[in-house]
Amino acid sequence: MKLELQRTTYTDISTIGKLFIDGKFFCYTLEDKDRGLLDSMNLLTIKARKIFGVTAIPKGKYSLTVSMSNRFKRFLPEIHNVKGYEGIRIHRGNYAGDSLGCIIVGARIGVDAVFESTTTETALVRLLSNGENHTIEIK
Repeated sequence: MKLELQRTTYTDISTIGKLFIDGKFFCYTLEDKDRGLLDSMNLLTIKARKIFGVTAIPKGKYSLTVSMSNRFKRFLPEIHNVKGYEGIRIHRGNYAGDSLGCIIVGARIGVDAVFESTTTETALVRLLSNGENHTIEIK
């Protein structure tokens, strides 16, 4: 499956977006603040701009699989080969502070927040748990 995350709303705290799967709207997303990082940048530039735990991952195209998360103790989508980041997942939460660089999903948005996140995460994992490698493009 091809996932596309379109970032739409930028604040000093968070980045809100829309997640599409194979061209169809699936849910809203919440990330840390977008600091203008691009996957095409070299690692030193990314590390210089990134602030640990409060910076959205670079825009770009990545592979994605569902695997067991040691931290969360459940199967979650994992985004691979993100320069300057490790262990990037798509998971539930409500606020940017729940992210640490990961992408949070939800059915409704608020100010710097998403809601109905648990059911959205469950539906996403179910869709992606077919053993295939998927891609996600962040724009």
